[in-house]
Amino acid sequence: MNPKEIISQKNTKIKWLQKLSQKKHRRNNGQFTVENLKIIYDALKSGHDFQDLFATKSFINKHFQEFEYLKKESKLDEYCLIDEDLNKYYSQLDTPSGITAVYETRVSCLDKDKSVVYLNGIKDPGNMGTIMRSALAFGVPNIVLDATCVDIYNLKVINAAKDAIFKLNIIEDKDDVWLKEAKDGMPIYVANSNEGINLSEIKDISKFCLVLGSESHGVSKEIIQLADKNIRIKIKGDIESLNVSSAAAILLYGLT
Repeated sequence: MNPKEIISQKNTKIKWLQKLSQKKHRRNNGQFTVENLKIIYDALKSGHDFQDLFATKSFINKHFQEFEYLKKESKLDEYCLIDEDLNKYYSQLDTPSGITAVYETRVSCLDKDKSVVYLNGIKDPGNMGTIMRSALAFGVPNIVLDATCVDIYNLKVINAAKDAIFKLNIIEDKDDVWLKEAKDGMPIYVANSNEGINLSEIKDISKFCLVLGSESHGVSKEIIQLADKNIRIKIKGDIESLNVSSAAAILLYGLT
């Protein structure tokens, strides 16, 4: 890749980067940005190339070896060289990293032979990203989101999910259509901190759908009615419940 210098805020690519900070533009145009070197590096190592790349001179000097890898392995012919002021102008981070990659959003299909994590009303980007990492870590490659969840291509979600954003099969479910159809093919377990059987009582299952809800509202009543079982984690009485991302990791470990 050869450098192409950009110096103006009016440049069409810079304007486009600003637009990609908004969910509607990400959705309508099928693109999202990553401002994290490790995620960009790991994604490329696993075969996920970027569509555009922006970097400052100071970033390149500081991370010379890693940037040389990106230049060598990417199929792009050029990258955009920018200064720190331009990076601050469009960056979604309080402290810009010095690098931005643009990716195409993936159109996923679920692996029908594997289990699923179903997310209902998960609004917090950090929780969303951490749950995605846990799902990947415990061999559950399928994520289904309902319409009330935070956008998975939100930069905060991506920074929490790391390269799991590229490695999971992720689809959206409108009006619980997918969940109703899935009920015939696998048991549906709803995480419920107030009632249900203990996690330790579920044994010898080959495939499942684990439903997780927001900490403030829990899983919706409509989805609870579809569930085969409510499951809970046995915890001490000194605390009411666990953070949803912590509960997700424990539940996935127990179920897999």
